[in-house]
Amino acid sequence: MATASRTAGTMTDFTTVLRRERLVAIVRGNDPEAAFRTVVTLVGAGLPLVEVSLSGADALGVIGRARAELGDDAWLGAGTVLTADDARRAADAGANLIVTPGLGPGVDESVRLELPVLAGVVTPTEVIAGVAAGAAALKLFPASVGGPSYLKALRAPFPDVPFVPVGGVDAAAAAEYLALGAVAVGVGSPLTGDAADGGDLGELLKRADEFVRVATEAGAVRS
Repeated sequence: MATASRTAGTMTDFTTVLRRERLVAIVRGNDPEAAFRTVVTLVGAGLPLVEVSLSGADALGVIGRARAELGDDAWLGAGTVLTADDARRAADAGANLIVTPGLGPGVDESVRLELPVLAGVVTPTEVIAGVAAGAAALKLFPASVGGPSYLKALRAPFPDVPFVPVGGVDAAAAAEYLALGAVAVGVGSPLTGDAADGGDLGELLKRADEFVRVATEAGAVRS
């Protein structure tokens, strides 16, 4: 039976870290060993919020290995969680953060397990439902459909909702979203490149440095 006993903290703890770090790295790969190395490299490069998508090869195994390597206090997410069973298996593997592409049973079960959820939404109706469901923050996905202007429009009726744009977010877009009030951004291939498929970790570190710089500068402006 899945439990939340290995979580790094409460939903409040997650949102505090999210607001401070401003970045969620998304790892999805066809090579489990390379995906594991990518996770560990990203955390070592100063990106402590990392999501491993369940659509990647042996994602639960990657999460389990990363948990053992990084320890119980690390923030390690499972992404593309669709069902209640996905949520339970992710928790059993060691995930202490759940990320979904939309609302549904994956969100509901994660909340029941007292795991913080970054729940996917697009429309105002979904924003209302996501907040009501108990999501810790809302993943605006796919953000590329509306771009920064859509985030700006959505924040007008929901100024206090923590939005995290995900999908097509490169460094320039990340800076724009953060300037418009996104609490953080989720970044996949513009950050990870081909690292999770066996690509160069040195190049991954260069991209990581760029995104950390963007997040740091956005935090300095905001403060």
